[in-house]
Amino acid sequence: MSPPQHFREGDFSTEQRNQQERSESEILSGQSSQSHQTDLDSIFSLLEEKMMTFVKNELKIFKRILSPELPEGFENQKQDEEVVDAEDEKQESSAREGALKITLHILRKMNQKELADILENYELAVICQRELKSNLKKKFQCVFEGIAKQGNPTLLNKIYTELYITEGGTGEVNNEHELRQIETTTRKQARPETAVKCNDIFKPLTGQDKRIRTVLTKGVAGIGKTVSVQKFILDWAEGKANQDVQFVFSFPFRELNLMKEDKHTFIELLNHFSMETKQSGISIYNKYKVLFIFDGLDECRLPLDFQNNKICWDVTKSTSVDVLLTNLIKGNLLPSALLWITTRPAAANRIPSECVDQVTEVRGFNDPQKEEYFRKRFRDEDLANRIISHIKTSRSLHIMCHIPVFCWISATVLEHMLKHKREEMPKTLTEMYTHLVVFHTKQKNEKYLGKEETGPHLNNESILSLGKLAFQQLVKGNLIFYEEDLKEAGIDVSEASVYSGLCTQIFKEECGLYQDKVYCFVHLSIQEFLAAVYVFLSFINNNENLMNKLQTNDEPEVTVYKSAVDKALQSETGNLDLFLRFLLGLSLESNQKHLRGLLTKTRSSSQSHEETVKYIKEKIRENPSPERSINLFHCLNELNDHSLVEEIQSFLSSGSLSKPNLSPAQWSALVFVLLTSEKELDVFDLKKYSRSEKGLLRLLPVVKASRAVL
Repeated sequence: MSPPQHFREGDFSTEQRNQQERSESEILSGQSSQSHQTDLDSIFSLLEEKMMTFVKNELKIFKRILSPELPEGFENQKQDEEVVDAEDEKQESSAREGALKITLHILRKMNQKELADILENYELAVICQRELKSNLKKKFQCVFEGIAKQGNPTLLNKIYTELYITEGGTGEVNNEHELRQIETTTRKQARPETAVKCNDIFKPLTGQDKRIRTVLTKGVAGIGKTVSVQKFILDWAEGKANQDVQFVFSFPFRELNLMKEDKHTFIELLNHFSMETKQSGISIYNKYKVLFIFDGLDECRLPLDFQNNKICWDVTKSTSVDVLLTNLIKGNLLPSALLWITTRPAAANRIPSECVDQVTEVRGFNDPQKEEYFRKRFRDEDLANRIISHIKTSRSLHIMCHIPVFCWISATVLEHMLKHKREEMPKTLTEMYTHLVVFHTKQKNEKYLGKEETGPHLNNESILSLGKLAFQQLVKGNLIFYEEDLKEAGIDVSEASVYSGLCTQIFKEECGLYQDKVYCFVHLSIQEFLAAVYVFLSFINNNENLMNKLQTNDEPEVTVYKSAVDKALQSETGNLDLFLRFLLGLSLESNQKHLRGLLTKTRSSSQSHEETVKYIKEKIRENPSPERSINLFHCLNELNDHSLVEEIQSFLSSGSLSKPNLSPAQWSALVFVLLTSEKELDVFDLKKYSRSEKGLLRLLPVVKASRAVL
């Protein structure tokens, strides 16, 4: 047997070795290829299964969308899945968009263009709504108390307290000053009324079956109308309420004013206020449930000519903004849309009553809520108790705290004074507002000008300029101002932000759309106070009577006050009532000492004080309307004269009130005493005061404010 052959490496040629390596490689490659093919088959089999499931689910959604039985609201596409993070959500959204494009392509290939268009418009609307909700949430999730403090936002959901909103009433004009309306309201709150939650204003009340298209919400300045609007929008954007509404759009009147000279189609107007709709290209809004919110009717400078404006049915027809608004409110444009209009009471009658389906009123804080506010504001329980106790000592201050903004004003002033151990605490409105302006101007001088103030010296130029603006616009009835208004007051528009910065807590500068500037005071009462300061300083420093251009040389110290009293009494709306209180309050030397730096001289004498008091009493005896008469008593209170009130109180305490024939002044004093009493007018016994028809007419304001009358 031959021995085995042993081959050495060198025994094979290079070609033979390469051939062997190729053979071995092919064997291994074949095995790997078979394994890889098996993996791909498995992967694609699973992929096909998942894709078919995904496509079938999407097609089911598309079918429901195209179904005539589609329920109100947009299809919730995430109801069966939980999105882990933003990136997953983005990829999921892209996948759905891809499925939509494929579906639209095939539908159109099948000559189903109408179905494809409906589906595409629907999906565009879904995307638009998603973007709109996201942007509205960012815009309204934070609020600022009093005035915006950059870098110090507060979450609305954390601090919001449900305001007392009632249903009922009409859109009729109220000729009382808003403070008088508050005085009446505080006494009526316990009367049985229909309370309405902010998110339920479009829901019919029990027993009602009518459709509510337009809601008009009234409320005095600073009572919380705009914050209520913000909370409504935020709850919708967060999916908490009113999800049957597909779109919510906000149109502040102060921004619509900037477009009063322009012509637009309604779609263009909407796109001006909503970049989301502009990007989506949506134009068919009658297929959706849409809510338009018009905040601040009292700030509207458009004519709103419902009688003479042309009829407009077409959302694509170009016309003036005023024509668009009146036709939308009338229901000619988008009759299926919902409208919510907010306003101060004096402007409520600008909307015809036949265009309003429901009227609601924001009432602000009741007495327990006032205390709750201060206890939430101050963690120091002793400080909160001292502030609450002081406010209760002054009926006028306590009444004003019905307004949330005035609670902020009181908290700001009283906290500062108590911490600095000031002895004289403000008891009248004039004192409170003087301290507010002094405190904040001093604070801003230190912050912006680097001046440390040791006394109540004010920045003369800024306060006078703001006072002039306040007075000019108060006479015109304007709460908001634009560049032309600032120029009229002598304020350099390029330096307007300096005024806003120097008096941040008093004057606001806001940016509307496209950076248009809108200006306003934090609250109407601050505007009224600064207007009074301007009129007072013009007289004291320059001997100029802005209330009466016909100058007299007779008793100059009293002339301005008499003129102001006459002007206020001539006003049918009472828009100068609080202004008059402030102006007369400033005549006291005790208030003038806080205005050092503004006054070139002081002018206060017992003789002029007595003559002013005498003149007011004469006007009371002339028997003006109950509203004007009551305000004149408030004026006497600001002047620290209580003689008429004390006289009628002595009649009350002696029980001899019904015996003598009361003079008109005494009747007015009686009404004032009853209305400003600490006691609630639960049941008013009219017989105790008068049994005559004349007595009933005299006491009518008290009857209106009472819950029941005997």
